[in-house]
Amino acid sequence: MTAGAGSAPDSPAPVDLLTFGESMVSLRSAGPLANGGALNMQVAGAESNVAIGVARLGHTSAWAGSVGADPQGEFIVKQLRGEGVRLHHTLHPDRSTGVMFLEQRTADLSRAFYYRAGSAGATVARDHVAAALDCGARIMHLTGITPALSAEARDAVEYAAERAASECIVVSLDVNYRSKLWSRDQARAVLGPLARHATIVIASDDELDLIAPSQAGSGAAGHLGDAGAGDETPADGEACNAQRLLEAGVREVVVKRGAAGAAVYTADGHLEAPALAVTCVDTVGAGDAFTAGYLSGLLDGEGVPERLRRGTLAGAFAVSTRGDWEGLPRRDELALLDAARGSTVR
Repeated sequence: MTAGAGSAPDSPAPVDLLTFGESMVSLRSAGPLANGGALNMQVAGAESNVAIGVARLGHTSAWAGSVGADPQGEFIVKQLRGEGVRLHHTLHPDRSTGVMFLEQRTADLSRAFYYRAGSAGATVARDHVAAALDCGARIMHLTGITPALSAEARDAVEYAAERAASECIVVSLDVNYRSKLWSRDQARAVLGPLARHATIVIASDDELDLIAPSQAGSGAAGHLGDAGAGDETPADGEACNAQRLLEAGVREVVVKRGAAGAAVYTADGHLEAPALAVTCVDTVGAGDAFTAGYLSGLLDGEGVPERLRRGTLAGAFAVSTRGDWEGLPRRDELALLDAARGSTVR
């Protein structure tokens, strides 16, 4: 493994979902940071958010990575273990755990300030992933955040995607583009090739073009008609990008639209579901909550409509409570927000 004190895995048994990446501490303010005041420390990280969400819904999950040999790293380890997430991690002796400050600037706007350059989390490497995959998993969940952290993290993502696909493990790839980590062109160059290994691609509607094959290389021209790029509406662009991904071998293309709900494209058609109307207090982590709910449905053998329903329910819990993952539901709590909702296949 990467330099630093190693940690034996919490359990060598196979898990339902395995993920890896950087987990940080998030220091949250109730108002502008410049005004000072109390800060609340929490665990943050898209991958660990999904691992926690899946565990709360009754599945087994594991997270691999590295944290600093510091109080912040100890806090992360304790929190993840407390949520039932199995760990394959190292403690880096020379690098600190990453830190994120999150300010509630207005009731509707939060701003994040990262201090993660050169962090312990950026040293996640293929050795972490190899050891975790040796234990077995049904789903390998990846995000587009991890390969932006370092060359070794990018290598780890590419290794994980290729190995998992070769072992018939479902590969879930959430684009999760972060403009503070890299440009769209840089992200496209790295994430695009990963699509050939992905079973499921998850993205916001403005992220699909970062991973979809180009029209010229996809063989999708017959599905595009005669419309030029200037004639293409946002909805058309989404459908075309999804079609290219399906033709490249992706089984499901899941589009997160926030308050507008979500959609799934498969070879069988196009399914949409509205978001659940709740009072929104904090949108941070909502996409990860949706992903956890959707993958939970997949693990239970549910069809796409039920996966969408569970994803939107989990997302509703996330936005109606504060924190990256603290408000995520347990399985017996899903009914608290469940309601009759319609989905339309086209």
